[in-house]
Amino acid sequence: MENVDARVLRSARDWLASGHRVMLVTVVKTWGSSPRPVGSMMALREDGPCVGSVSGGCIEDDLVHRYTSAYGDACMRQSRPEFVRYGVTADEAHRFGLPCGGTLELLLEFAPALSVMDDLVQRLDAGQLVQRTVDCHSGLVRLAETSSPAAVHFDGASLSVTLGPQYRMLLIGAGALAEYVAVMALFNHFEVTVCDPRIEHRGNWSVAGAKLSTEMPDDAVRSMQPDTRSCILALSHDPKLDDLALLEALYSPAFYVGAIGSRRNAHSRKQRFREHFDATEDALQRLHSPVGLHIGSKTPAEIAVSAMAEVLAVKNGILRHSA
Repeated sequence: MENVDARVLRSARDWLASGHRVMLVTVVKTWGSSPRPVGSMMALREDGPCVGSVSGGCIEDDLVHRYTSAYGDACMRQSRPEFVRYGVTADEAHRFGLPCGGTLELLLEFAPALSVMDDLVQRLDAGQLVQRTVDCHSGLVRLAETSSPAAVHFDGASLSVTLGPQYRMLLIGAGALAEYVAVMALFNHFEVTVCDPRIEHRGNWSVAGAKLSTEMPDDAVRSMQPDTRSCILALSHDPKLDDLALLEALYSPAFYVGAIGSRRNAHSRKQRFREHFDATEDALQRLHSPVGLHIGSKTPAEIAVSAMAEVLAVKNGILRHSA
């Protein structure tokens, strides 16, 4: 499943290539309880269709009304970007469905260049991590390949957003729990691979959109070449498989490494890694085990919810490492 940013940019590129006018909208600043984070994007065509989101829907409707021909004669004839702010007053917050006190500022780019947009989409398709920098006065855009994600930067004069490949998830073990986690990860725009060398376990794998690997788990981690947008979850309940993956993953740049099991099993695993594999305390601190947030989960579906919630909490900077 393609991530939202890629879908927005691809739609904008395709609309421009078809001769349409397009406006690219980016959230550049928020105050209070904003519904969407800084960097969120949407693309809007001059006749009304839009892709992406900068709010819960009401602001999108207002942008369509103000800047397209869907409800009148409005169009996108200006070339320089402009800023608009929503939710400044209580009445506006109520009108646009913003949470109490929520305010956001948007950058509107009225004339994105097709050549630059096409170059950006091609770079993303090639798996590059790209920093897109917009001159907010002239509208000129500069693309630069980068080696690591960076926070959105906006100073009033320029906006820089890092865009890149989907977040990736490697699951060890093709059981019921992995199926639930895979489905939720796909809905959250992760690229998912499940690794299980055991033919009797992977034979019934049925999650469309998730890749299936028959490699040994440590080989699968190496093949993945984890980066800061990667996570590895060991879910097989078989130490011979889970441990292989974890020992490889803990020393990688992956933003999340987790393993299923009871607290007793988690303690035993860490002791085993210390005594037999010389695992460092820094590496072991990165291991989330038992995997997931504590929500009293019992069934595979509930455990998957807790696991996915923890992955997203780490991804979004709410949690940093295992307790």
